Amino acid sequence: MGKIVSATYMTLDGDITNMHDWHGPYQWTEAAEAQLYGSDALIMGRKTYDSWSQYWPTDKSGFAGRMNSIDKYVVSTTVKDPGWTNTQVIAEDVVTRISELKERTERNILQYGFGDVTRLMLANGLLDELRIWLHPVLSGKAAPEDLLFREIGQRTLTLNGTEVHDSGLIILSYSPAQ
Repeated sequence: MGKIVSATYMTLDGDITNMHDWHGPYQWTEAAEAQLYGSDALIMGRKTYDSWSQYWPTDKSGFAGRMNSIDKYVVSTTVKDPGWTNTQVIAEDVVTRISELKERTERNILQYGFGDVTRLMLANGLLDELRIWLHPVLSGKAAPEDLLFREIGQRTLTLNGTEVHDSGLIILSYSPAQ
């Protein structure tokens, strides 16, 4: 059975959405490659899909090659005909479909970001690991909707471990407490 891992990139002041302003110097790391190449599938919401389906097919890096070839699942009621290679839409019975995907996947199912899909998986016991990629940056421009915080109720997490990188990037790994 696969494990669902959410990788959320965040600044010290909690910004998770303005990555184009601060993520660049930290994006191509061995940890990022190991995370992607250690996964059998990607799961994403419509906003991530809309952005990434435009960007990754035009990138020529090896990382992009993996992004484009891996199986992808977009949770959306508005995406009808995904044009990005190896992409399927999950529009109905989302919790059941994600559970089935988890059952038939051997390695990780990777999800980038922390949005509606993450909160749905967390609320239904489907999220196995939350990795916060804490960047040594204060964004200074995040609006409330750009922050990790959302009103989802209290959740207790257990620290699995940390990775500290020379760049100042720290990867914090948590699992939902049982």
